[in-house]
Amino acid sequence: MNVNYWISLLFRAIPLAMMGVCVGLGLYVWNAADTPGNFVAGRVVTFLGAICLCLFCTAATIIRQLIKRFNALDRVLYPTLGYLTAIGTAAYGVWLFAGAPSAGLNEEYVAGHVVFSLGLISGCVATVATASTKFSLIPANSARPEGDHQPPDGAFGRSAVLVLSAIPVLLAAAAWVVVIVNLVQATTPGRFTVAHVVAGVAMICTCLIGLVLSILRQVQNAYTARDRMIWPWLTIAMGTISMVWGIVLLVLDRQPYYQTPGFVMIGLGLVCFSILSKIGLLALVWRRTFALANRVPLIPVLTALSCLFLSSFVFQAAISDSNVFIAAHVLAGLGAICFSLYSIVSILESGTSSQESG
Repeated sequence: MNVNYWISLLFRAIPLAMMGVCVGLGLYVWNAADTPGNFVAGRVVTFLGAICLCLFCTAATIIRQLIKRFNALDRVLYPTLGYLTAIGTAAYGVWLFAGAPSAGLNEEYVAGHVVFSLGLISGCVATVATASTKFSLIPANSARPEGDHQPPDGAFGRSAVLVLSAIPVLLAAAAWVVVIVNLVQATTPGRFTVAHVVAGVAMICTCLIGLVLSILRQVQNAYTARDRMIWPWLTIAMGTISMVWGIVLLVLDRQPYYQTPGFVMIGLGLVCFSILSKIGLLALVWRRTFALANRVPLIPVLTALSCLFLSSFVFQAAISDSNVFIAAHVLAGLGAICFSLYSIVSILESGTSSQESG
């Protein structure tokens, strides 16, 4: 479980660097000329940085335990920073769409709902960071014999487990409510875009339910063969549905506004598969040896590259078709999130590497 200190700094720096990319690109577009798409693209990409910051909180929480420097301040600081970031992001989104005069082509309506949904993802990631405050128990629990499900000393209390389990479920439910409300009233481009993009976000939140519960159940020494199957396959299903949904929108292309949610949903599906790498790794090394565990971090690298390559093609298309301008920028931000997840998965692989030699 020992991690080189300088490598640990690198893994913590990655999500912060990706946050800088999102915020830098987002603010640049945000403050650019008042042209169609800048308002939505600027705000959405900027607040994708909030997710990167919450991923940093998760990375720091785990790494500080691996290098034996985790203390009482860390236990409070990182989850608090994550939740404050999530609340601030969601609040700004509500402020935007609450002041929108209509749900038609209004940019405030679209940007507000998407930013609000990014706050929901941030809240789920902050819960991952909170559940990870006892990550050091996972390798010890994994080394126990099969069938031993006695909670270890220092595990979460029953009420804490219930609260932490409920948070991502409630946040995912809130996202699905936004989807349903806008989907049944998708008579305007604004509602149509919100319904489909937030659907992809809701799928990410659903994947994060599996991640939070996987961590909690391994911390509590309650992880079973059923968990090993349910959570990875749930994540595969969400990622596949999001990508297929996006492709269908692009194939149909009945209206120009089909293209933005189409491309973005493909990117959100790739984020789901990045999350799969973390959920899958937890499942693969739990009380068993998995020789290729050190290859799992390649998954978020591949998804990040996929987002960035797709973004480059869409940027080129945006030269002659302004309808994909927003999608091109958002895909670049989603690539940054995927690469941030690479650092988390690499940390997990380092923290569970003792299982590979068992």
